Amino acid sequence: MERKPKRRTRERILETSLSLFNDFGEPNVTTQLISDEMGISPGNLYYHFHNKDEIIESLFADFERDIEDTLAAPTRRAPNVEDIWLFLHLVFESIWKFRFLYRDINELLSRNRLLETHFKRIVARKVSTASAICKGLVATGDMRATPAEIQALAVNMTVVATYWLSFEFVSDPRKKIDGNSLSRGAFQVMALAAPYLVGRSRKLFEEVSKTYLTD
Repeated sequence: MERKPKRRTRERILETSLSLFNDFGEPNVTTQLISDEMGISPGNLYYHFHNKDEIIESLFADFERDIEDTLAAPTRRAPNVEDIWLFLHLVFESIWKFRFLYRDINELLSRNRLLETHFKRIVARKVSTASAICKGLVATGDMRATPAEIQALAVNMTVVATYWLSFEFVSDPRKKIDGNSLSRGAFQVMALAAPYLVGRSRKLFEEVSKTYLTD
């Protein structure tokens, strides 16, 4: 049986850091804790990353590639309401994978200029994608909304998606946030669009909603 190649130290540092950041929050994790968790010396860690910000920026680059691919997908063709459900779940999967970025978003952006500028661009892209999706639904007759309503809806959908983890945390700080929290977030974002859906799309939303409302 062919043996898998051993992961490089740099990759292990990023993997371990992501896990610790997600579990305990980035402000509560030091480079010493990361090296202790890995069983390596701080010097070995600093050989690959000079400080914690370099680790964060490398993880953010991975997140940015992931979310940009997801945000581009629904605009490649006219979407339908099933596409929106799938799209929202994919967005929230990216958020879940790099959830420390969203849970600690204000703290991170206040001290890291690179994250500040890039996250601003991601938020603008979320609004643009949400607007394009809604316009596509209007074009196919699945939604009735004016341009002004679409713009407001796109912003509101982005706000809920971006700050859903913060809402979950302040609602019950002692509760462990899990995948179900993200599913509820996807539902809440879709619920914003529900009043504008018509015909088959509205009925489909009502059917799918039963699953979330009974959980």
